[in-house]
Amino acid sequence: MDGKDFLRPQGSGCIVSIDASPGAKRTEIAGLNRWRGSVQIKIAAEPTEGEANEELVRFLAEVLAVPRDSVRLLKGERSSRKSVFLPVDVERARAVLGGH
Repeated sequence: MDGKDFLRPQGSGCIVSIDASPGAKRTEIAGLNRWRGSVQIKIAAEPTEGEANEELVRFLAEVLAVPRDSVRLLKGERSSRKSVFLPVDVERARAVLGGH
């Protein structure tokens, strides 16, 4: 699988596939998992009471410079494998998240 598969266009933005690793020292992009077609993101929050999901959405909004409420978790609320809607085009998301 090509690393570009971690993003796909959707309406006015795109959907990104994420492998999340909560409990990290800091929230950061760890790289691409080309085999799974996802971007790996370490999250500086625990996976309790939605804290890691909130931190992930906050982080994505910050790095993409978009409003926090425009980034939406679509799938994977209780899983490390997530699908998130980003209100930017695929090219901009790829430039920020990796996979150039």
